[in-house]
Amino acid sequence: MKSLRHAVTLLVPALFAFGAALALVVFAVARRVVTPMRRATDTEILAVDTGAQTIELQRTLDTELPGRYGLFTTGTYGYVKLGAVLSADGSTVRRKLLTQIEPGARVDRAAAFSGYYYSSPSELHLRWENLLIGTPAGPCPAWYFPASSSTWVIQVHGRGATRAECLRAVPVLSAAGLPNLVVSYRNDGEAPRTRAGAYALGASEWRDVDAAIAYALRHGAEQVILMGWSMGGAISLQAAVTSDHRDRIAGIILESPVVDWRTVLRFQAKMAGVRAPLPALAMGALQMPLTARLSGADEPIAFDRLDMVARADELTAPVLILHSDDDGFVPADSSHALQEARPDLVTMPRFTVARHTKLWNYDQTGWTTSITDWLEGQGFSASA
Repeated sequence: MKSLRHAVTLLVPALFAFGAALALVVFAVARRVVTPMRRATDTEILAVDTGAQTIELQRTLDTELPGRYGLFTTGTYGYVKLGAVLSADGSTVRRKLLTQIEPGARVDRAAAFSGYYYSSPSELHLRWENLLIGTPAGPCPAWYFPASSSTWVIQVHGRGATRAECLRAVPVLSAAGLPNLVVSYRNDGEAPRTRAGAYALGASEWRDVDAAIAYALRHGAEQVILMGWSMGGAISLQAAVTSDHRDRIAGIILESPVVDWRTVLRFQAKMAGVRAPLPALAMGALQMPLTARLSGADEPIAFDRLDMVARADELTAPVLILHSDDDGFVPADSSHALQEARPDLVTMPRFTVARHTKLWNYDQTGWTTSITDWLEGQGFSASA
């Protein structure tokens, strides 16, 4: 009996310590989900030939993609544009530079490969202006590109991105006669910061988009189309089913969207080597008031409300989904599931190879045609 009491005496602190350690790991995983991330470097610059204007990069699934892209780096140039792949071997890719790099320039090795391409609205050679939109979070910067239609497009960028992500879509939408309002939202690095400065994965950011809808309606729009990129898709879908103005949302365009966060977070955890049950425990922590705050969130996140496959019946506006089957970051499974749940509303042309939010870069013609055909089919285009 004495030995049993001794064993229990040793076991209880050990179990307590294990539980405390597990809780810390769970909170750390949950915090990563909601903490705005800086742009992560994902490749290396191995060489720059200023005579031939070429650049050699570490080969990855992204850097080997055909098409036009951007590269964030440091040194003399913070951002350069990349063109066609000229050659590749097992570990390197040589691409054409579309930004002139002068001899003697310092370009650091660490870099981030990007689908942004355009870094400023002035590069589009279209009329535009800076705006501030009053939202529940405070004044949020926006770019406005005027056009003739009373149907406005409100574009919403993704997680860890900025408004520049959306610029690729402005020309095709402007060509259809649709004004563009490219918005920011709380905690994205441009708009105001909340108390915790954390993402809510669409659960609160939709209110800032709702304010943008109200702004558009006050300034001549009769209806709006929401276009969401990645997490911006989740935000747009929340606005579509929650906004007081949802009857004025005439359509939704989703680019590589998050349709169900549980599917995405399980996928990303697996890719990062985070094993079950940690992803489920982290999502559980984010749903309870106390543990959500301990995880760095402003308020609990209801993942059931963010599951738009389960809530598909609540959608009323036509939806165009542009999502590569080999996205590699936000799996297309939930996008396909939403299309299967609402074939009456959802159009989803098939894309492959293009990876995450790089469909324009990889297949500009196919991507542009998909949007143009859908706009015309829904009667949104000026030529329809």
